[in-house]
Amino acid sequence: MSSDETADRCNGVWMAAGLLREWRGSYEELVASIGEQVVAEEQRLRDAAASVLETLFGLAAPAADHLAALVATGPEHRIRQWERGAPTLGAPLKALARAGDPRAVAALAEVLDGPVVPPETGYEAEHLGPAAATLAPLLRERLREVPLDALDTYDRAAPLLFALGRLGHAPAVPEMLRLLHGAPEGLRSREWLVRAIADALGRCGPDAREAIPALRELLDGGCAVAAAGALWSLEGDAEAVLPTLRRELVEEPLHARNAAEALGRLGPAARPALPALRAMADSGKVWLRASATGALWDIAGDPGPVLPTLRSVWEQNAHTRALLAGCLTRMGPAGAPAHDLLRTELATPRRHQARAGGYGSHDIAEDEQLLRACRAALDAA
Repeated sequence: MSSDETADRCNGVWMAAGLLREWRGSYEELVASIGEQVVAEEQRLRDAAASVLETLFGLAAPAADHLAALVATGPEHRIRQWERGAPTLGAPLKALARAGDPRAVAALAEVLDGPVVPPETGYEAEHLGPAAATLAPLLRERLREVPLDALDTYDRAAPLLFALGRLGHAPAVPEMLRLLHGAPEGLRSREWLVRAIADALGRCGPDAREAIPALRELLDGGCAVAAAGALWSLEGDAEAVLPTLRRELVEEPLHARNAAEALGRLGPAARPALPALRAMADSGKVWLRASATGALWDIAGDPGPVLPTLRSVWEQNAHTRALLAGCLTRMGPAGAPAHDLLRTELATPRRHQARAGGYGSHDIAEDEQLLRACRAALDAA
């Protein structure tokens, strides 16, 4: 990327993207070099570099100074306008936010306070951690403006609910309940909307207690698992949610995985569900086995039935490994017999989701998450 020819530098950026996407390593110098291209004079080079950096998430930190400088030069780097279709968040701002750089907060605030808010804005706020708290009032205001019965109600509301939930912003509970009560039956993606609302309410914890009656009304519908999980977070009453979660675990195959994970959060209070979870851990569906395995440990604390299934699932499907590494972290020293899996993963140079010709904007982030989870599990022991 030191060539004087723009085409050569663009090719270098895209070749670097393939390297970063497929192989693990220490890439500070390479990423910093890509960062230098985002302030180049040639627009196609800037666009290529920003496009690659937005896929790197935390690995883009060495390029953050250049990204922040570019974002500060004008609104065209915060919002991307297209000839057709709705505006989207600009790649430089998205990359800066995903890198966790607090300098993205002010730019995201300008976007949220502007006339048009790209739907994905709420999702990107998550990567800023506590620094994003100052965005909560603007996110709440935007949620208040979401129409109750439009074709894009879910598309507009879901990212805002996601962000407000991750921030645990209880002052937005009235706006969440407005959507819950006001979205009409038959609304496009209504069930997904209700689940997003329930998740956000649950993340607000006991400060969202005013939502308890509304959540209880959902325990017999298609959003029962999400409602039960939120109720547990709000009031901590296992008797109120255990029957629902046990029913969904056994009778609703599409909800079983989420029900298992919700039961795990109940801990020992969910012991009546252990027989069904053991049966699920022995079943052939790999993601159900993974979720049931974690729940078995969280509820019973017995490594005996957990470790063989965990090892089997780990080897069967690489995509389950971050979830299983989280279970091993919670197990602490009890998970030591499976720590060879963690050490092997950390010593493997190729990313666990790497595939020939494959590409996904979250592949690198998910692999880095797995590596962090493996290290955390070893540290916990």
